[in-house]
Amino acid sequence: MALMITDECINCDVCEPECPNDAISMGEDYYEIDPHRCTECVGHFDEPQCVQICPVACIPVHPDFQEDKPTLMQRYVRLQADKGL
Repeated sequence: MALMITDECINCDVCEPECPNDAISMGEDYYEIDPHRCTECVGHFDEPQCVQICPVACIPVHPDFQEDKPTLMQRYVRLQADKGL
């Protein structure tokens, strides 16, 4: 499951540097999560770091990307390979 940031985002800038996959970036009006880079921190942490640090709880599961842990782990492995790690 990839995550998404809702329009309740207050642009506080705390989530972007927490993402180990560089999936979070500033959108037109508020931060966005690239669902093709989001692994919910699988491979890095036990819990999604952006969800843990968000002060307004505006980061739910993306309804269009319902993925299981093995799929997220495959994405993590691919992203690490792309980085040359």
